[in-house]
Amino acid sequence: MSHVATAAIPARETAPDAFTRAEPAAATGQLAGPLPRIDNAREVAPADARELSRLFLVRLRELEEGTREYQYARNTLIEMNISLVRFAARRFTARINAGIELDDVIQVGTIGLIKAIDRFDPDHEVEFSTLALPYITGEIRRYFRDTTWAVHVPRRLQELRVELAKSQETLTEALGRAPSVKEIAEHLELSEEEVIEGLVAANGYNSDSIDSATGATERTAARREGRPLSDTVGDVDPAMVLFEDFHTLAPLLRELDERDRKILRMRFAQEMTQSEIGAELGISQMQVSRLLTRILTRLRSGMLTA
Repeated sequence: MSHVATAAIPARETAPDAFTRAEPAAATGQLAGPLPRIDNAREVAPADARELSRLFLVRLRELEEGTREYQYARNTLIEMNISLVRFAARRFTARINAGIELDDVIQVGTIGLIKAIDRFDPDHEVEFSTLALPYITGEIRRYFRDTTWAVHVPRRLQELRVELAKSQETLTEALGRAPSVKEIAEHLELSEEEVIEGLVAANGYNSDSIDSATGATERTAARREGRPLSDTVGDVDPAMVLFEDFHTLAPLLRELDERDRKILRMRFAQEMTQSEIGAELGISQMQVSRLLTRILTRLRSGMLTA
């Protein structure tokens, strides 16, 4: 995520020599003339930062984009209001504690802060923080939505997961129990198939290693003992060997001529005796036995060398 910070927050240029040094409180009434020089913008007290931000935002609209004065004003605004980003990030403490780097969240939230600075209109008589916090929080939420899924799923299903969670909470409070798929579908005006697809996709949001110990709050006795997940789920599927045999056998059967395939079909699919097969084909039971032996030997050899 370091590239986000590099792109979002260019190194702050030194203010032009014409900029004067001023204490924050004394500078708040200025709407014209040089901007005050702030060497450590991140250390400005919150009350002073609010007043200075309004001054800088007003002047930012008057400055020509790309000039040193413009860059100084914009970068100082970013640094003075990083505290807003940190404040918003604290709302996601649980996710940060679950393994997300705080620095990544701060960098993403700073993108929202920059968008707020670029779009703020001082003429609207609205506090800058009132506009900035939704932008910052929105960027952080988007980051969690797009990057923290254990398994990649389509965007529409990621968004559906949020709607399903809200609907389940609302219906559980109203009904006093967990809602059914049909009730959720009616509440969201979706089909039951769409709801089921969303619920299945939601399972991809979190993942655990099969070697991790299970929690003590789980219901099963095995999980209460804290055994690894690998000891409680899954087993060798005997049908897998049969599937592999069929997968290997299929091309060998296609190589047989029609009569050989017919003999195999009558013997193993229709479960006819060798005598019945002989009568069907107009040959003796002994000839059927020899043909079956030859066909099966060929197939067996083919499977062993595949």
